[in-house]
Amino acid sequence: MIQKKVCMVGAYGVGKTSLVKRFVESIFDERYHTTVGVKIDKKRLQMDGEELALVLWDLAGEDDLEPLRLSYLRGAAGYILVADICRESTLDTAESLHSRIAAAHGALPFVLAVNKVDLEADWQISESRLARLTAGGWPLIRTSAKTGAGVEQTFSTLASLLIQGRS
Repeated sequence: MIQKKVCMVGAYGVGKTSLVKRFVESIFDERYHTTVGVKIDKKRLQMDGEELALVLWDLAGEDDLEPLRLSYLRGAAGYILVADICRESTLDTAESLHSRIAAAHGALPFVLAVNKVDLEADWQISESRLARLTAGGWPLIRTSAKTGAGVEQTFSTLASLLIQGRS
């Protein structure tokens, strides 16, 4: 079995914990839970004929008071950037985090999860902005931790990238 460390990164309140909970336990909790430091979960997958264990590090969200500790990414095989489609500033944070992670840890495989797509009336991030990211090579998946839309696809896409990139 292959084991890979994957970090969940993004601004506070974007749904990192909810995405992990939906993926690992198939549940959604309406209550907001702040992650303090890091929370670690594990899920096994079958990918391309391989058994893969994803060790999911759910990192506390970045905000003005508490910047992401890049040291948490040490040893990570990849990461999932999470943005909230209802708050455009969270995509700015995701882009900044991506640049900082690449500078500190090199070009790790990643997927951008644009979360909360079930709240269509509240969307603030334009389709043209998302299209620019995908045109730039960013793997982007629209997700809803609440409905489950895109959640399996997000983790499966990253798992495939991790398997393809191993030596």
